[in-house]
Amino acid sequence: MRRAVFWRSAKSFRALTCDSGAMGYSPELFEWILGPGEIFVSEKVFHYAYSGAVEKDDCGRVASAGSRGRGPYQRFLEEVVGIAARTAPTVAPLWQSWTNFGPNINDAIVREMADLAARCGFVTLELDHGWQLGGHGTTPDPEKFPDFDATAEYVRSRGLKLGLWVSDFRTEHDHDLREMRVGLVVPTLRRWGGTGMSWASGWRDYYADDLVGTSRRYGVAYYKQDFSNIKFGDIAEGHESRTRRESALRGLRGLLTAQRRIRQQAPEVVTELTHEIYWGTPGVPCDLAALSAAALYHVPPNDYSGVGHWKQRFTREWSYDPAEMRRLLLRGCWNARQRFYAHRGLPLYGIEYYGAATVNIGGSLSPEVQDRQICSWLMGQPLVFSGDLASLTEENIARYRNRFELLARLQKEYGIYRHFQFSGVPEPTDSDWHWWGKLNEAGYGAVVVVRGSGGEEARAVNVPWAREGTRYRVRACLADRELGGFTGKELQEGKLKLALPVYGQEILELAPWRRERRETPS
Repeated sequence: MRRAVFWRSAKSFRALTCDSGAMGYSPELFEWILGPGEIFVSEKVFHYAYSGAVEKDDCGRVASAGSRGRGPYQRFLEEVVGIAARTAPTVAPLWQSWTNFGPNINDAIVREMADLAARCGFVTLELDHGWQLGGHGTTPDPEKFPDFDATAEYVRSRGLKLGLWVSDFRTEHDHDLREMRVGLVVPTLRRWGGTGMSWASGWRDYYADDLVGTSRRYGVAYYKQDFSNIKFGDIAEGHESRTRRESALRGLRGLLTAQRRIRQQAPEVVTELTHEIYWGTPGVPCDLAALSAAALYHVPPNDYSGVGHWKQRFTREWSYDPAEMRRLLLRGCWNARQRFYAHRGLPLYGIEYYGAATVNIGGSLSPEVQDRQICSWLMGQPLVFSGDLASLTEENIARYRNRFELLARLQKEYGIYRHFQFSGVPEPTDSDWHWWGKLNEAGYGAVVVVRGSGGEEARAVNVPWAREGTRYRVRACLADRELGGFTGKELQEGKLKLALPVYGQEILELAPWRRERRETPS
């Protein structure tokens, strides 16, 4: 037999060597054994470069003029490489049950949270780990959910989409072990009371078909796929793999194949991969292979800043200091912006970061902190919010609803979620000002501006992505006031002045200029 060996990578199964430009796989983790007459076809790889004059932006960074708006690159990814989120339905803003509940959810809790989530204006409610019998497969726990069909129907009746957490482990309660025992990982791997199943076997198709069937029965619109065993590898009778390292590569490819099968059979279902199921905790950064197969990718690490005791339901008897909890909530917003920005070479509307904490401890979650959450997660889409909604005040609920309605309007009019521009403005900071664009191909949309713990009280905000020959109407959406008309060139040159308090933020809407028609006296 001939052995196929690939290039080394320290952090990812894909590699690009600096000396030769060769692309491939890490030989320490992966290999593929070729028998007589067999061939191996790798995933697609590419090189992409900008042309045009090289210039310095307003921050002194050197870049090609063609890269400032990133439009051609994003179109290349979407139309040539293929980004699943491009055609997937929108599930943002999404609230999920893990924080303050963990696996301890039941029908009563889900109905309570569904009522509150609907009042807040969330689009999707996801039941995280804990809804299944045995904690892993797709069989509901009959003690927690005596009538899961009714539970699912109740969530949908509140105007919410239903999401479910799933893993690739199974227990004796799951039909997989009865019908697909050939899909078991060998040697046996057990975690959290479950037995590992193999993506390197035909079980991958069984898994995909099961999720499609489950979505049709319960009206599931979103799957969070978590808790994998791919990194351990497996070899078993009936599997295609010849070595453990080959099985690891087949496992990753099998996982992606399953995602494509789900999308083909049920394009209305949004599939999401977590860092753990994709490779392992703390995981690898997201890559285009994942985003071309699944609509969303959940990047590490999970963030519980400001939620109090993340494994317990909120109680007014908690002794946490509200001021310290507010500081942590603000830190969570800063963490989110850093994680999104770290993935700026990818389409950020396919990235999930956990999570914006919906927990108010003695006034810790002020309306201003809620606005900071909305803005921070708007580098991509507002994904994911989590935390005991019963802690919210009526003011909190009204603020979330108002802001989510604003985002829905901006998304409908300009498609802001799919766009992100960052060149030519300050890099992310939590001690000064920074901003980024959410402008569409026509140059309209939103610019998100945040101020940190310091910086000037007011400053010029330049918008290098504005169209020079276009006239804009600019509105401060959070402050609910018109800022006037500007040409694209004026916006590029920083003629727009904005004042913000410490830890303040604003969403600037750049709309087409429409001069109001004056009445002519008769």
